[in-house]
Amino acid sequence: MLKEYRKRKNISQEELERLTNIDRKTIFRIENDLNMPLLDTFAKMVVALDLTDEEIALEVKKIIQKNKNILKKL
Repeated sequence: MLKEYRKRKNISQEELERLTNIDRKTIFRIENDLNMPLLDTFAKMVVALDLTDEEIALEVKKIIQKNKNILKKL
């Protein structure tokens, strides 16, 4: 999700690193689902990307639905 929004805003990983003080390698790992960001890290990225409450809520709803579907299969 963060990668998609970063690209929509036309911000490079290097620029996001500068805006958030989060290492570019960490940004790469988060964007490629290799790491789950801590809440503080996520918040820094949300602020830097100027995401709205609605955008965040939509993405959270998608994650919740995905997890519900996974749990139904168990």
